[in-house]
Amino acid sequence: MGQVVHTLLDGEPVLGIASLAGEIYVLRDKERDQVEVYDVITYRLQRCLTVSDAGELADMTSCEHCRCLYFANFSECVHRLDLHGAATKWAVSGRPCALSVNAEHNLLATCLEVRKIKEFSSHGDLLRELTLPDDVVNPWHAIELTSGQFIVCHGGLVDAVQRVRKITADGRHIVHSHGGQPGSDTGQYDVPRHLAVDNNEFVFVADCNNRRVTLLSPTLHYVRQVVSSDKLNGYVSRLYLDVQRRRLYAADNDMKDNTAGRVVVFSV
Repeated sequence: MGQVVHTLLDGEPVLGIASLAGEIYVLRDKERDQVEVYDVITYRLQRCLTVSDAGELADMTSCEHCRCLYFANFSECVHRLDLHGAATKWAVSGRPCALSVNAEHNLLATCLEVRKIKEFSSHGDLLRELTLPDDVVNPWHAIELTSGQFIVCHGGLVDAVQRVRKITADGRHIVHSHGGQPGSDTGQYDVPRHLAVDNNEFVFVADCNNRRVTLLSPTLHYVRQVVSSDKLNGYVSRLYLDVQRRRLYAADNDMKDNTAGRVVVFSV
């Protein structure tokens, strides 16, 4: 079980967590100063950044190679903000709800409505689109492994099946699967909302409504519960894994009235 190391400042609901150049970035659900920047060692707040014309933001990720942050706008675009403050954006149809960066330093947008993973260059050129298998309904987040395969979590509140899947590099076939009918047993999920993967391809799953984080093996077998509901005030909906420091950052949001959130840091 992960141990609580620190808790970042309480505030508006947390929509994303990332790191860049030795700092931790926390995306909040508000109109200005949406991004709080913390020191990765002391966890002290350093400054705030504003994403202009942000709209309905849904997630955030970063790329150390390109030295930039990316933000998913649920109303069909992606924002890019570099460390010098230069901002751009480009259209992404299909309601992009989560982001990740692959080994080629390209951006992957998981598109909920159209069941697709869309890959873009750092400056918004569409490189490819992968349509997920028919039974992958409401995909929330996808991460590409070094093998080219994908880990995808899917299933909303009313969906009969909620799973984490390993999918082939072409997006067509299921390699491994964990989950099934929604529930709270070790082999079940209640909205598996977000993912993190370590260097050995173990998978951390934010099981949102069960208020826990589950660890799966590279073949998606259950290993253990990493974060339990007694360590959280609300619902865990976003994750970021600092592999080097073995720190797992979890967004802990009050989902009932959507007014408050925090980030809890765990040693893993």
